[in-house]
Parts: sequence; structure tokens; C-alpha cells
Amino acid sequence: MSTFLIFIKLIKQITLIIMRAKYQKVLDLGEALNIQNGDVKEENGVLKVNGTANTPYEKNLLWDKIKEIGGDNPSDINANIEVADSSIFHRHVVKSGETLGKIAKHYYGNAAKYQEIFKANSDILKNPDVIQPDQELIIPNL
Repeated sequence: MSTFLIFIKLIKQITLIIMRAKYQKVLDLGEALNIQNGDVKEENGVLKVNGTANTPYEKNLLWDKIKEIGGDNPSDINANIEVADSSIFHRHVVKSGETLGKIAKHYYGNAAKYQEIFKANSDILKNPDVIQPDQELIIPNL
């Protein structure tokens, strides 16, 4: 292999290391969310990230993190994130002290949308004021 080709290969490896370091928080989030079929590579100075998120909410979390690091329209990363289940927005496991209003505020930015969550979970919820820790709630697409 010529010195030039070795140099080019080294530059590509360094570029990948730099790009991965810049977007490490995105990659860590992808791992925490258990993104499936994940793949990360560098092409022509652009980090290419592919994978499948469980829900649209998780895809949004990844895009929010990308924009937080690279700006609203980053040119140094190309993410192709698919969604495994787009029939719902997310599945939420209730934590102690949560209410449907708090959960609605978290996902929709509006506590009054708790009614939509209650309706989507009417098979397990009989009263919107009574939810239990560890219940898994469907967060519907709105």
C-alpha cells in the first residue's frame, strides 16, 4: 500500500474519531434507547447514522439531541432513523408520584391532554386520577 493511501486511510479514521466524539451523546442516547439495527460510519466528512427507534417519541429524542449538538440543520451528520411502531407515540412506564397531567405535559407540552392518554388506556384505567407505578401506558399519536 502506498504512503498516500495509508495517509488517506489514517485521515478517514481520524475524521471518524472526531465525528464520533462530537456526537457521542447521540450515540449514547441511541444505546440507552436500545436502537435496533444501528450503524455508524463516516463518508466524506459526514457521520452517517442509521437505526430503528421503537416509537416516534424516541426518534424525536434522537433528533433533538442531534440538533442540540449540531444546530437545526447540521451538515456533518446524516441520520436515517426508522420507527418500529408508529401506531402510537410512545409507551410510558408510570413512576411513583406521576399523574396523567404530568405525563401529558411531558409528551405533549400540555397537561390538559391527559384525557387523550386516559382514553387510549381505558382498558386498564378506570379513573384518570388513579394510576399506579409500573403501569405501562400507551401515549397516543395526536
